[in-house]
Amino acid sequence: MQSQQPFIQDPPVADVPHQGPRRFLPGFVRRLSSSTQLELTSRQPTHFRSDFVGCMDLHANPQTVAEYLDQHPEWFVRCAAPIQAIPEGDSGYILSLGRYGSFGFEVEPKIGLNLLPQDEGIYRIETITLPDEAEQTYLVDFQAALQLVDTPEVASPQQGILTKVEWVLDLGVTLFFPRFIHRLPAQLIQRTGDRLLNQVVKKISTSLTAKVQDDFHQSHGIIPAK
Repeated sequence: MQSQQPFIQDPPVADVPHQGPRRFLPGFVRRLSSSTQLELTSRQPTHFRSDFVGCMDLHANPQTVAEYLDQHPEWFVRCAAPIQAIPEGDSGYILSLGRYGSFGFEVEPKIGLNLLPQDEGIYRIETITLPDEAEQTYLVDFQAALQLVDTPEVASPQQGILTKVEWVLDLGVTLFFPRFIHRLPAQLIQRTGDRLLNQVVKKISTSLTAKVQDDFHQSHGIIPAK
């Protein structure tokens, strides 16, 4: 049985906000009876949203990094662990992120991602429709872009060649709460949901970045200078 995370939290968030357009994203769903689902669909949706930027350093030239990213079926599931990532089609994955809850309401983040082939050096990740999306109580939108940046000006004999993978993530969630949640102050619901979304994304991005870095360097026999 998975441990529950409190729904009301105020975690520190180190990610730098991105000032781009906002959309709505990752899925949160409660285990509900049919009668409660009917009740949910009659309620006004609540939107949570956040934007993030990040960077990952890989000690190789851009061409080597690009070849590695193009081969994501060989490493994505492994690097996503302990998050369960199930391949979907040629370039998609369905991620189950765990369980969170409080106030008698449990949520389970689940999202489908499509890792698109690079287009003029830009890698994009978009939402894909989940197999049971028609029965879910949330709407998902996920838009991310990754770009490789060669940094010869900061390279040194000690560092070797360095390529930066810069990424921007635009995400949010539209969630249909049951009536009893709407008895809480709207500002409390909004603030709590936004903070929870920040917490989930920060935790996942930190873990995935570290594992991809390690996997890349180990698979290419590179020992980064410290």
